Amino acid sequence: MAITPVKDLVMQAKAEIETLSRDETWRLAQAGEALVVDIRDPRELEREGRFPGAYRAPRGMLEFWFDPASPYHKEALATDKKIVLFCAGAWRSSLAAKALQDMGAENIAEMEGGFKAWKEDGRPVEA
Repeated sequence: MAITPVKDLVMQAKAEIETLSRDETWRLAQAGEALVVDIRDPRELEREGRFPGAYRAPRGMLEFWFDPASPYHKEALATDKKIVLFCAGAWRSSLAAKALQDMGAENIAEMEGGFKAWKEDGRPVEA
């Protein structure tokens, strides 16, 4: 049985979600119009640093934290602001944004290039 390669799943998700530039993500975050959500693993955060002010929601818990009916729901994710997800390289975030859209979320996006591109741009990083 052949599987669908993850790269294909990512490309399919990217065709159905909104991707914001790093400039637009920063602008929305600074204006208080977006909740920027880091879905990377805790080890990545320790090793690479953090996007200033980002909310941390591990990828494995995102849907559970987002769902108001879940016993794991996090009130921070029940926001009227645009939710902008990012991971290291914008693959997990595209799949996560698609999953939240599939759950009915309407104001979801991902940040283009992920945290790796953010750092390579020389943008602000918290230790």
